[in-house]
Amino acid sequence: MSLSLNIINAIRQRQKRGLPEEIRKKVELHILDTVGISLAAYKGPVVALQSISGISLGIDGGAGKVIGSRLQFPPAYAAFSNTALAHALDYDDINDIARIHPTPVILAAALAAADIEESRATDLVTAVGLGNELLCRLGYAIEPKGTGADSKWFLSQLFGYLGAALTAGLVLGLDDSELVNALGLAYMQLAGGKEPGVGIGSQARSIYPAFASMGGVQAAFLAREGVTAPTSSMDGKTGLFQNYFGKNLNDRQLKILLDSESWAFSDTSIKLLPSCRYSHPYIRSAQVLRNELKNNQIESLVIGVNETANMLCHPITDRCHPKTLQDAKFSIPFMVAFTFIHGNVNLNNLTENAIGDSQVSNLSKLIKIETTQPDKPGIPQGDITVKTSQGTKRHIEYLLPEVTIDEVKNKFIECCLFADVASPEEVWKTIGNNLDYNLINKLPLISH
Repeated sequence: MSLSLNIINAIRQRQKRGLPEEIRKKVELHILDTVGISLAAYKGPVVALQSISGISLGIDGGAGKVIGSRLQFPPAYAAFSNTALAHALDYDDINDIARIHPTPVILAAALAAADIEESRATDLVTAVGLGNELLCRLGYAIEPKGTGADSKWFLSQLFGYLGAALTAGLVLGLDDSELVNALGLAYMQLAGGKEPGVGIGSQARSIYPAFASMGGVQAAFLAREGVTAPTSSMDGKTGLFQNYFGKNLNDRQLKILLDSESWAFSDTSIKLLPSCRYSHPYIRSAQVLRNELKNNQIESLVIGVNETANMLCHPITDRCHPKTLQDAKFSIPFMVAFTFIHGNVNLNNLTENAIGDSQVSNLSKLIKIETTQPDKPGIPQGDITVKTSQGTKRHIEYLLPEVTIDEVKNKFIECCLFADVASPEEVWKTIGNNLDYNLINKLPLISH
């Protein structure tokens, strides 16, 4: 039996049993979180709106709806648009072990497929839950450590095509053979080279998962119309893992991928800071040290990293003096300096103006980078040592994935207020009480 069909079989087992109650509640929370971020994106960096404008040139209308807007496009283009909105602020959920942002890709795919009349074979929460699980399982299977083949790809994009195709296919009611075809047609589009993240001076990393949701939806539509693809797209001689990672999965990795009992998605975190996840433990560590040091003059500041985090620190001069807000959010030294100066990191202060902040720039000149940690799955610890005239202090912060419902609700309200949405608590209640495919119709329109 092909790996593609084995993947579908594992998903079908989960679908037949239904989502466990704790997973269903978690999926609902992640959908609400993604919606709030998407609304806020209208008032953030213009890259999301530029991308929506660019992707829709020459298109007039369609069935696909866009969050926070009256715009309607063909569904695949709506999927691109909604994922671009959800990811543009670097505030979207992430599975630290899989190194994947699941919900922006999967929610957009589910909504886009549902915009085709009479195509809602799976309820929204179940579709998103199953698609998210596949994305996280794919990440778990390759055990990314940030070195070697896995460091070359945005896994949210590379695997996102497959997750979006599966999700759209479930909503469309595709049978098993059609879902296998959808995975194969998604495989033909796979992309996700990581240079937009590692390189500097561009906005492109803000929208990379959007291509995956668009391609995955289109793959499901093609499969629905009877277009076939090789069943060997995942494990053939030139299949996914062979092509992109140099070898097919071994037995242990296959067991991880095809596990249909435990839930990898349960480890997925809702971000409470609007910056690259790798910066979060360092921001938290900087906040602790800032409170302890108070007004002491900083003489030097050493950031301890692993190999993956080191990529977000060099070239040090460019990382400390970012040219774009996207570069700033992806720079550990900049975010550390920003935190020491401002204390908090939020949508209102981490703006385009931040990249020209002279206080942050001056402090960043005192930063040095040292390799103090091994590369391993998950994110590094926030290891910071500060030398002042009063002595030296070191703090190491480790982030846990858990957040509370109140924290997520407060973040949702923050996002809505940032977008000038009136009565954000009412919006939270309105959509949270019944998360269905009419979600977008219940949302406020954001002027821009």
